[in-house]
Amino acid sequence: MHAYIVRRLLLIVPTLFGIMLINFAIVQVAPGGPVEQMLATLQGLDTSTSSRLGGSTQAELRGPGSAGGESSKYRGAQGLDPALVKKIEKLYGFDKPAHERFWLMIKNYSTLNFGESFYRDQKVTDLIIEKMPVSISLGLWSTLIIYLISIPMGIRKAIKHGSRFDVWTSSVIIVGYAIPGFLFAIFLIVAFAGGSYFDWFPLRGLVSTNWDELSPFGKVVDYFWHLVLPITALVIGGFATITMLTKNSFLDEINKQYVITARAKGLTERQVLYGHVFRNAMLIIIAGFPGLIIEVLFTGALLIEVIFSLDGLGLLSFESVLNRDYPVFFGTLFIFTLLGMLVKLASDLTYRWVDPRIDFETREI
Repeated sequence: MHAYIVRRLLLIVPTLFGIMLINFAIVQVAPGGPVEQMLATLQGLDTSTSSRLGGSTQAELRGPGSAGGESSKYRGAQGLDPALVKKIEKLYGFDKPAHERFWLMIKNYSTLNFGESFYRDQKVTDLIIEKMPVSISLGLWSTLIIYLISIPMGIRKAIKHGSRFDVWTSSVIIVGYAIPGFLFAIFLIVAFAGGSYFDWFPLRGLVSTNWDELSPFGKVVDYFWHLVLPITALVIGGFATITMLTKNSFLDEINKQYVITARAKGLTERQVLYGHVFRNAMLIIIAGFPGLIIEVLFTGALLIEVIFSLDGLGLLSFESVLNRDYPVFFGTLFIFTLLGMLVKLASDLTYRWVDPRIDFETREI
């Protein structure tokens, strides 16, 4: 088992390198980079970038240049001094060839140095740490609740297959599967957050503005009070798949020969279900855990973050793509990918814990 863990850890390095290389190559051919945005700002074509940059920075970039006639690879550079364009390229690190920028990025990332955001005037690491509580709160609690609901319900549906309980819970599951989570979020806001009916829950933020003044117990209550609606929206939109996966997995195991043999030996239904079936049926459920938690943690909660005004990692990544904030984009990509592979390794170890018969030593990677 130790040899397998070492092999998987060593495999992370080339995998990360390949993912970063492919995304870096795609970004190089994508139009509208930070240099183009700055040039558009200086030409008066884009006001959004100027709002992200200080007046002193813009004045420094403009400098005493005069309009030049040299051609440029940037469409927005027409009429601007070539020296000014080079200064902007240097500001964003685009004064070096692409391969040099890539190797410099990999070198910095190997020491966990992700640089600074182009527009937020903060280190990427500080930004990620700042947004992490929101994403961890949404991802952790929603995933735990989804599994706490889905697994018992799926097991009961398998035991009561074809009964009235199975039929009406299947109807609920179909609704949960068919309607996206963000629509549930909008409904919850309208119904319970000061919309058209009740004003029971806060609409925005992870905690209240007076959170520092609350008692320890009051802080805990306030924290979970703000999470009720977004977590509910995520759970309603996410429990259907795990429930049906659990049911089908248990149904498949219940009909196997070893279950019939166990019953013939006089074991109770509970002993058969949880002593034999549970261990085998749960393997496929565990396989979906890493993907679910990573999806909810970083991508699946994006619309929920927007709707409930929660500034998390999903929103940070999305905005970095729109704004061509490459340090934030590549920094979050590196961290998300690394975390995803570590969680996948943890999933394999959980496989072994649930079923010791699984042998990873002879497994081909």
